Amino acid sequence: MKQVVQNYKSGELAVLDVPVPGCKPGGVLVRSAFSLISTGTELMKVSEAGMSMLGKARSRPDQVAKVMQSVATNGVPATYRKVMGKLDSYTPLGYSLCGVVEQVGAGIDDVKVGDLVACAGNEHALHAELNWVPKNLYVPVPEGLAPQHAAFGTVGSIAMQGVRQGEPQLGEVALVIGLGLIGQLVVQLLAASGVRVVGADPDPVRCELAERLGAAACGDPASAAVESAVAELTDGHGVDQVYLAAGGGSNQPVELAARLCRDRGRVVDIGKCRLDLPWNAYYEKELDVRFSRSYGPGRYDPEYELEGRDYPIGYVRWTERRNLACFLDLVARGSVDVEPLVSHIADFDDAVETYQRLKDGELKAVAVLFRYPEQAGEADEAAAPAVAVPAVNVQRSPARGAKTPVRLAFVGAGNYATSMLLPHLTQRDGVELSTVVTTTALSAANAQRKFGFAEATTDLDAVLGDKSIDAVFVVTRHSSHAELTRKALLAGKTVFVEKPLALTEDELAGVLTAVEESGNDRLQVGFNRRFAPLLQEAKQRFGARTGPANLRYLVNAGRLQHGSWYLQQGTEGSRFAGEGGHFIDTASWLLEADPVSVYAVAPSGNEDLQVVLRYPDGSTATISYVTTGPASLPKETLDLVADGKALRLDDFVRASVYFENSTAGRKRWVSSRLPKARDKGQNAELAAFVKAVRTGGPMPVPLQSLVATTAATLAVQAGLAGGAPVTLEQAR
Repeated sequence: MKQVVQNYKSGELAVLDVPVPGCKPGGVLVRSAFSLISTGTELMKVSEAGMSMLGKARSRPDQVAKVMQSVATNGVPATYRKVMGKLDSYTPLGYSLCGVVEQVGAGIDDVKVGDLVACAGNEHALHAELNWVPKNLYVPVPEGLAPQHAAFGTVGSIAMQGVRQGEPQLGEVALVIGLGLIGQLVVQLLAASGVRVVGADPDPVRCELAERLGAAACGDPASAAVESAVAELTDGHGVDQVYLAAGGGSNQPVELAARLCRDRGRVVDIGKCRLDLPWNAYYEKELDVRFSRSYGPGRYDPEYELEGRDYPIGYVRWTERRNLACFLDLVARGSVDVEPLVSHIADFDDAVETYQRLKDGELKAVAVLFRYPEQAGEADEAAAPAVAVPAVNVQRSPARGAKTPVRLAFVGAGNYATSMLLPHLTQRDGVELSTVVTTTALSAANAQRKFGFAEATTDLDAVLGDKSIDAVFVVTRHSSHAELTRKALLAGKTVFVEKPLALTEDELAGVLTAVEESGNDRLQVGFNRRFAPLLQEAKQRFGARTGPANLRYLVNAGRLQHGSWYLQQGTEGSRFAGEGGHFIDTASWLLEADPVSVYAVAPSGNEDLQVVLRYPDGSTATISYVTTGPASLPKETLDLVADGKALRLDDFVRASVYFENSTAGRKRWVSSRLPKARDKGQNAELAAFVKAVRTGGPMPVPLQSLVATTAATLAVQAGLAGGAPVTLEQAR
């Protein structure tokens, strides 16, 4: 991809070919549509780069102080090499853009591939074709807002944070000194807040523009026009706030602020101007001087910007992300108009020439946009995303002989374990509940009391080291499944792990590495639906097929309650990643094959999904996973059609099989009676697992099938991020 860079030592500007950034968890990969040149901040940086070394030192005394400290600590030669190395390297430009989400990283659920977003940050919203942007530095663009206008989001947030620092109130009067890009936006935001605005700038064109955009009066600060306007609007008292949006080395802005501000007024510094405060003037009026730090709270905080840790709204109402969203909303509703600020739109390939024209003064502009070439329809099929389905290679340890009773340990004793697994096991002959392990002592004690475990502990290592324990159940939160399974396999235990087996390809690879290292492939994942008696009988009645099949599976998952740990997608994966394996496994079991490709779309922008699986013989399975359906709709319905036959399952309470030769279209078989309760197969699954542990016989589901289902589930997220079918590549 291409990116605009500058060498700070030589001042050279260039458009370089650089690698595409990776799409890391906690953020999105965005293809730029428009990016905005900050004609103040960026041009200052470009101008500084063209200075001599002495000029650079004079313009950045803060950096000179750091160099002198380094000299005192490390000596002149080492400091010289360090400084020259840093200066003689390319640095990026840009910090405000709008683009289209091209890939979604793990833990992101508020946008999807194809969404238009506005992005901020001088490390993440660069003048580049592609940028990785962390969650708190992008927001979805409101419907109907043009991308070239949404590209103003960052500079709009800077102006908005400055206005918030001034705490304007209805009916007040404000003075904005400097009517460049930020100043023009400050004028509009103040006007939208019910504040009358006076503007000051030596450029008459900018003054006229500010008046068109809402200022009551504007003029050259060196003339009497500004002072007269302030006196008229305030009855001679002075303005309530002054916003310094000017740059440069002159001290006139802060002197003008003191002269025209009322007693105990507020002066807010937004731009980078000289601040030699005239002590008497500021002291006598007891002026409140405030600084506005960039886009708002969160700026320069790596935990907020990089790790996505938001500040609670009750404590920090307006963070930089909320400022960004608020500004875009104002533009979308017409309260702020950025179109008159656009002086020039340049093609991205002409970036170097555009900067040079701005620097030389040939191009006089308030705002300049880069327009990027459209990439739609240019995807290369050869570069289609793929997820590997690792092959299971294991030199199996010798099978042990039959043993009774089977001694089981549980790691985790949450709701699912205590409601769907342990009640069945306590009623099964030949099973001894040996030990329960939890992270809190009380939950272990509760499980011991209720289900009769011989021991309760919080020490996992002690359980894994206990040779008398035959099998370990892993029933913890999703993020811990793969690691706990790996440890238990290495300890030689037979393992039953609730879905999912893994949340990432690396986690899946780690489990299989443990299988290979230990020779222990005794693993079962809690895919219970294939064991449901009603579905088992329906499949038997349906019989064999010769041609490809079409399967439709509707899952009415419903909404989660606020506070559910399932919503912690940053650590626990998406909701579908957690339970989607159930439905993929059921489809693959009915079709008697593993999928070869996955296509996933999220049409509604929430957790609703459409997943299409393709199988080797041409069969397809469509899983509609919805969270927005009514509670009265059955949770799971399934239809399988092939060879003139059809199988229908209604929420595990009724099943039907239709045949082509049925008279008058009547069913040939319907489940003879409704079961007392939905039986989704947990009891039968546990019976099969215990039998395999007791006899040393084959596990209920082949390990390669468990791996294929897990890989297909992981491919759903990759498909959503890439917007294209994902091939499931079988490892050799």
